[in-house]
Formats: sequence, structure tokens, C-alpha cells
Amino acid sequence: MLETITIFDDDEVADKAQSHRVTGIKEAVRDHNRVNVYIDDKYYCSLDISQVVDLGIKIGRKLNSEQLEDIKRASEFGKFYARALEYVLMRPHSTKEISDYLRRKTLSKKIRTKNPKTGEYKDTVRSGYDPSLIPLVLERLDQHGHLDDRRFAELWVENRDVKKGTSFKKLRDELARKGISQKIIDDVLCSNMRNEREELRKVIARKSNRYADRQKLIQYLIRQGFTYSDILDELSSSEGA
Repeated sequence: MLETITIFDDDEVADKAQSHRVTGIKEAVRDHNRVNVYIDDKYYCSLDISQVVDLGIKIGRKLNSEQLEDIKRASEFGKFYARALEYVLMRPHSTKEISDYLRRKTLSKKIRTKNPKTGEYKDTVRSGYDPSLIPLVLERLDQHGHLDDRRFAELWVENRDVKKGTSFKKLRDELARKGISQKIIDDVLCSNMRNEREELRKVIARKSNRYADRQKLIQYLIRQGFTYSDILDELSSSEGA
């Protein structure tokens, strides 16, 4: 008995592969920069307006399963990038701080919601973002100039306790914890107008009344990162005056 073979033409194969269709694109209620995409008359995901253009999403377009997955991933990336952008625009951040923030956002989170009718609380788990999107988000942030450790370090040194005084050692330690490279730290501190002895005098003027005991004041200043010799010189100068 001969095996029966069914032959499809190219158009028929394409129609079977692309079995889904974009049936609606509507502006999102909460975020006017995003739109809701409907596939086969059902809500599928939301996209940035720019993503709709980049992906060529339009009503009537046929999509296969692989293309649907690409759209879903683009949707998650858009949401993840939006959260990251909100974070970096709050205040300057180092690349390490931003990376740590993104990693925290990939973790699942338990949330408690209240039923407005019954008053009962319900615990649910909200999944985090896909960790594989982190490099893509960082790349986009870098493209738009939001990853600049040198600029971050400059602003940190310029504004960190300007009136109160801060030792260079303390500034170095703080920047290192922020993930700033040693080279950038050295360059920024060398080019900054702050002077170690002036910073020390600020702290002495601010803390001398609190630490009436000279030895305790010296110990405090050492803990703040100033050298013993500088401390003795400045205390001798102030006491001689």
C-alpha cells in the first residue's frame, strides 16, 4: 500500500505557521506612552509606542508563535527599562548601584492585597523580571548616557558633606563601595578643589564642643579618616590661636 503524501503550496504553509493575528491596539489607561496589544481578540501584552513601530505591529498582521514570544519579551524589556529609568532619574547612581537595583527587581516578591468587598487579605507572589534582560537594560541606559561612573564620582565628591567636612580616605572608601574604579577615584580626587586640611578644620570646628576631651576628639578624627599628624598639627594651631 502506498503512503499518502499531502502537498501544500508555500502560501498555505505560511498561513498555517502564522496562525495568530493582531486584532487591536489601544492606548494604555495608566501609561499613555504604552499601548495594549490584542491578539485574536484577546489582550496579549503592552508595548512602548516606539516598540510598536520597531516591531512592525499593526492591526491585521499575522504572527507565528516565535514572533509572539519576541513581542512578549519586548514587552517585559520595556517595562523593566521604564523602572530602571525611573530609578536613575531620581538622583545620580553608580553603575554598581543600578546593577544591584536591577538584580533586586528580578526577585519574586510576596504582596498582600485586600478584597474591598469582603475586607479579607490575600497573599500572592509577584514574579520578578527575567534576569537575562539585565544586560540589555544596562546597554540601553549606557546608550542614553545614564551609566557614567566618572560623573557620578565628581558629583559625589563635590557635594558630600561640603559644609561639615569629609576626609579623602572616607571619600575613597565611599566611592569604592559604590563600585567606582580606583583610577576614576584617583583622577576625581586629584582634580577636585577640596583640601584635606581644610576638611579637617571643618570637622574640628564642628565637633570640638562635643568632644571636650582632647584624646577622644583625636580618636574620633582618626575614625573619620584623617591622619594622626594632620590632626595634631591642626589641634595645635587652633589651641595656639
